[in-house]
Amino acid sequence: MRGAPGGTLRAQPHDPIGIVDTVRPRAVEELRDGVYVVDMGRTMAGWTRLTVRGAAEGTVVRLVHGEKLEADGGVHAETGHVPGRFQTDEYVCAGRDEEVWEPSFSYKGFRYVEVHGLPARPAPEDVLGRLVHSRVDEVGSFSCSEPFYEWLDRAMRRTVLNNLHGIPTDTPMYEKNGWTGDAQLGTPVMTYAFGMQRFLSKWLGDLADSQNDDGQLPVIVPSGGWGYGDLGPSPEWTTVYPFVVRELYRVYGDERAAREHWETLTRYLDWELGRLRNGLAVTALGDYLAPGYGGNPPEDTRLTATAYLYRALLHTAELGEALSGLPGDNDVPGRYRAAAEGLRNAFNGAFLGPDGYYRTAKDPDYRQTSNAIPLAFGLVPPGARATVVESLVADIEQRGNHLNTGALGTSVLLRVLCAHGRPDVAHAVATRRTYPGWGYWHDNGADTMWEMWPLDSRSRDHYFQGTVAQWLYENVAGLRPGDAGWRTFTVRPDARTGVEWAHTSIRTVRGEAAVAWSAVDGRLRMTVRVPVGSRAEVHVPVSEGGRATVPRGAEFVRSVPGFDILRAAHGSWEFTGDA
Repeated sequence: MRGAPGGTLRAQPHDPIGIVDTVRPRAVEELRDGVYVVDMGRTMAGWTRLTVRGAAEGTVVRLVHGEKLEADGGVHAETGHVPGRFQTDEYVCAGRDEEVWEPSFSYKGFRYVEVHGLPARPAPEDVLGRLVHSRVDEVGSFSCSEPFYEWLDRAMRRTVLNNLHGIPTDTPMYEKNGWTGDAQLGTPVMTYAFGMQRFLSKWLGDLADSQNDDGQLPVIVPSGGWGYGDLGPSPEWTTVYPFVVRELYRVYGDERAAREHWETLTRYLDWELGRLRNGLAVTALGDYLAPGYGGNPPEDTRLTATAYLYRALLHTAELGEALSGLPGDNDVPGRYRAAAEGLRNAFNGAFLGPDGYYRTAKDPDYRQTSNAIPLAFGLVPPGARATVVESLVADIEQRGNHLNTGALGTSVLLRVLCAHGRPDVAHAVATRRTYPGWGYWHDNGADTMWEMWPLDSRSRDHYFQGTVAQWLYENVAGLRPGDAGWRTFTVRPDARTGVEWAHTSIRTVRGEAAVAWSAVDGRLRMTVRVPVGSRAEVHVPVSEGGRATVPRGAEFVRSVPGFDILRAAHGSWEFTGDA
């Protein structure tokens, strides 16, 4: 007689995966005799609920799901990863007058369903879309006077939700893998828009479980053994581990994650430090899917690898300094700050050129990511910042105000431009309607973010190029998380070009934090809500020689070019500055 299962049974905090909505199709068209194409009217993850009437026993109804159509109007559903039948369900009819069926063990990414085998044209209610994802609460909101910006926000939220199925996936149609780089880029949007603490805490456990004996993490998590040598090691991807631990403390004040993962986390970072070459990190990936490139970019990818490892070391040092009683070596913060400084020196020695901007020996032309990432991560020496920014702006303008970035550079480009006084350029990039850009997708029927910039993008439900939403929350509306569960945060609407008003709010662990601003007759009126136990640093826009109104109870801190900085505690505050 076999014994009982071993191990310890423990509850796992996890948001359940479930049917969250039922979608009625927008249209049903006959492709050819007996074959119909159903358009759900939106890109989604889940499955179809099929109703069959009057079919003979043994009739096979085939449902083929896909995100886009072929030239002949049929549904595109193929991939090199899965030979044979793909995104296809088959139902064998029992011969009853009416039969209702939906799958129980798979989900698909799709907008269109190609239906074969029905005895008659289906009514819209016969092929219903079931929207399925992890049930996470929506905690953040965004609205503004620019309709296209609101579309960007909706498209990113939809894409994120379509990729939450127990783990953060890359695409619900193709790989359905937990690509670590995708999650690293998307986490700030996820934690602003949705309640992600349980979801990400569970996935951190998957990351820890995926660590091998040497300390390495794979580029997909969970992993069945793939991703350690195939497209790995890649620190731009796997430094998601320290990044998410840091973000859980920043957004939720979650000390438990840091304490639980500290030893595993530092073992991973020590492994990365142990494999440096000439003081630089190496990677198998880089700024993935830049325009014109189907995968890896042309530049020396040690640049982005070193930058991401640098940021990870500083994030971990910050946590170690903020939290007492962490297990292991007490000197981790000091050791990692010293290692980060060594990376910074090697980075600038290798890539900061005599012309005052970053380039690598492999560059075929100017690379925007190579300059935006160092600016975003604080790697640029003070004396070179102006020339690096000037080179970046010049390249963008030379390209007709188009970005030329892959997933990594896209995540920081607009925020970097605003941080260095060029919100006009950020606005121009964000609103381009030609290739490459989000407006190009929008004007070609997109309702989600895509994997690649061209129209033949493999996946049309891939959030890692949609990180423009972070810029909407933090720069257009102007609400930025600080630390320790929003104990501190910043209000700085520095991307107001082309926008007359904006509003955003988030339900934090301390209560609602919100900002609403509007520009009227040359004046900017701003309302800020600060939750209990929080303190906000409010940057009120002012013109040269102008001065913001300081409401009673707020504290004037200092003036910087373009802003007066004030400090406010719990309450609702009204500020006035210059538009």
